[in-house]
Parts: sequence; C-alpha cells; structure tokens
Amino acid sequence: MNPSNTTMSVWKRMSKIPGGKWAFSRLVCWKAPYFSSIAPLFTELRPGYCEVYMAKRRNVLNHIGKVHAIAMCNMVELAGGTLTEITIPPSHRWIPKEMKVTYLRKAETDLRAVAAIESAPAFGVATEFPVSVNIIDTNDETVLRAVIAMWVSPKKQQ
Repeated sequence: MNPSNTTMSVWKRMSKIPGGKWAFSRLVCWKAPYFSSIAPLFTELRPGYCEVYMAKRRNVLNHIGKVHAIAMCNMVELAGGTLTEITIPPSHRWIPKEMKVTYLRKAETDLRAVAAIESAPAFGVATEFPVSVNIIDTNDETVLRAVIAMWVSPKKQQ
C-alpha cells in the first residue's frame, strides 16, 4: 500500500489541527461536490482504512424518518473511493465499476461508514479491486454492508 499521494499528505497535515478533519471533509466535497449532500466528516484515514461520519438530519431522511438508502450508498462510495485513492500507487487511477449493497435494518441514528481491506494486490495491469464498506449506527449495529468493485488501471502516459 502506497500512502504517498496528495490526499494522504493533506489528511496527515490537516487532521492534527483543531477543525482540520472538518476542513479536510469540506475540501473533499469541493473536489467531488455531490458528496456534500450528506455533509460527511472524515474521522480516520490511512491506506487500507477509511472512516466517515454522517449525522442523521432532515436532509438525509426518507419519508418514514429513517436515513435514506441512497444517502448511505453515498457514504459507501465516499469511504470506498477515498480508501482506494490513498491505497493505490500514484501511477494508477480508479473508478467504481459495480456496487453490491445489502440493507440489513433501518438506519435510525447517526452513522459511520467503515471501509477496510485486508491487503492490496500488486497493482500493475488493469484489475478489479474489491473494497468492503459497512455502515454502522450509534448502537454498533451494522445497518448496511457493501462491496464496491473498483476498476484500477495505469494512468495513460502523455
């Protein structure tokens, strides 16, 4: 796993200062604006592991007052994508190819997405890289399990 990239460098600097995790989270949403819809907060980040928090608030609720399934899918893609970004070598790029989601129970509290991998393969040629993500409520109950198949390939030479 190769942590030598811009995202990881920025996280290491910002996460140590007061308000730095919040500011880092806003920077990620500035780079990928769609994720701002869930107002995420990165709480932990290292190669092979990413944890993102989302508060239960009106903007992420469905018609029955539970956290909307797609808001949780946004958390999955954000955590899984950020893990991938800081784990693959700088010579490679990635894009989500497929996401398999299992909803286990209603999400009734604030949530955290935990993306984790055991180990990364040796990235060379294009390959599918599976990233597991669990969404966990404040009672430590897993409400959603997902696996994102990330397509990782060498960057084109210019």
